[in-house]
Amino acid sequence: MTIPQQADFPAYTEHRIARDRGSVYVRDFPGSGPAFVLLHGFPDNAHIYDDLIPHLVAAGRRVVALDFLGFGASDKPEGAHYSFVQQLGDLEAVVDALKLETIIPVGHDAGGPAAVNFALKHPSRSAAVCLMNAFYGDAPGLRVPEFIELFANKGLKALTRHFLASPEQFAWLLAFQRDQMQAGLTEAQKAHYTDFLGAIIDNNFRQRPSAGPAFAQMTYQLTDEVAANTARLIEFRNSAVPFLFIWGKTDPYLHVTAAEYMKSQARNAALHVVDAGHWPQIDQPVEVARVLLAAH
Repeated sequence: MTIPQQADFPAYTEHRIARDRGSVYVRDFPGSGPAFVLLHGFPDNAHIYDDLIPHLVAAGRRVVALDFLGFGASDKPEGAHYSFVQQLGDLEAVVDALKLETIIPVGHDAGGPAAVNFALKHPSRSAAVCLMNAFYGDAPGLRVPEFIELFANKGLKALTRHFLASPEQFAWLLAFQRDQMQAGLTEAQKAHYTDFLGAIIDNNFRQRPSAGPAFAQMTYQLTDEVAANTARLIEFRNSAVPFLFIWGKTDPYLHVTAAEYMKSQARNAALHVVDAGHWPQIDQPVEVARVLLAAH
């Protein structure tokens, strides 16, 4: 899969990091300081950070962008079992392979659990954690998009697999959700959403093999993961790792109250609300970079 990039996009080194089955695709942008390791959610991949990366690299910071196994340019082994535990393992494998001493995991959407759980498991290797319109445990304001809620409903597994088997029906579902996610965006943000983000998500599912199996398995485990992380909140509260929440205020699903609750549970946390929707790194990349760099 190839995503067009601007001509002045920063140079990077590509890596293939071996996992138990297949390999994870990584783009490694040179720089100094604790590396910003960028983690995507579903149904997208690491290209959601392509507007943000140039600003971080221009400031001299090292940036690592990875596609979780099953998504983007990473391998999609036939019969693979995808999980939030596996995604944490993907992150650990990348950190070890690139010999990163300390990192700042940046988790967006479903990338949040891997970012937080890495810090809880490896506090000495985590300079901080940044979450952007992500989820972790149960929280006020935690509402998932209808598209995700459908695939997370275990009682509707047969129906959702039927949608996945029909590109036309799956595309219809995506189109519905795309319209819903644009609520509150400016006209310019809506246009960029369609041209930039739409292509990333569409390519994710149109490529062969597709990200469909990983998406279906990950969404199916969503409520279980939220419950498991809710049980870990005592670890979250006791962690000395700094947390930075950068939140798009017009997200129609993951409301700012979810970020406020997580902030209230952390020992050392800051919240910055920006004029953006669910993808602040796309809607306001300059502002997001400014906050990230100022904090860390």
